[in-house]
Amino acid sequence: MGKRILIVEDDLHISNIIKMNLNLVNYETTEVHDGMAALEAIEREKCDLILLDIMIPKLDGFALMEKIQPYRIPVIFLTAKNSVYDKVTGLKLGADDYMVKPFEAIELLARIETVLRRYGKEQTVMEFHNGQVTLDKREVTIFGEPVELTPKEYDLLVVLLKNKNIALSREQIIDKVWGIDYYGETRTVDMHIKSLRKKLQLQDHIKTIYKIGYRLED
Repeated sequence: MGKRILIVEDDLHISNIIKMNLNLVNYETTEVHDGMAALEAIEREKCDLILLDIMIPKLDGFALMEKIQPYRIPVIFLTAKNSVYDKVTGLKLGADDYMVKPFEAIELLARIETVLRRYGKEQTVMEFHNGQVTLDKREVTIFGEPVELTPKEYDLLVVLLKNKNIALSREQIIDKVWGIDYYGETRTVDMHIKSLRKKLQLQDHIKTIYKIGYRLED
């Protein structure tokens, strides 16, 4: 079972989009739309991280943050406010990060991953169609047998797994695998994708997205 994330957001459209993107990468989610419902959910069930809007009914995000500090659950504030005062207030109350709406789903997922890693709750084994990756050992197996990947092939596989069912452009892949200072051709991505498909028997699961890039599917 994936990590459970509590989404506290009173805009139903935004909440549903966040939920959809988190579910796509195998996070469990609970949605609530006001501060009191959030407090009840936190007392009722275990959650590994909270995405918390500030301007919510009944009990705003700052007040809720003060009440839940004893639970020691990591919190990322989500808000339309962009003032330095609100950011500083949230961080002083113990929030782990702060994102201003609107934001890209891929950035939110990266922030969540970073916060969970900081709390020692990161995923150590990631599964794909016919195999798995053990992150702390950098080991890849298919059908239980080890597979040798180059360092960049391994890094590319992990990026695809962490963004499963999300289309990534070649430029995004290069930034994440080769770094923003890389000045080579995007064809390098295509060559590494071809190699991963062959080595891991993922021809039907790493999809080419026309004029964009690639997506790993279940």
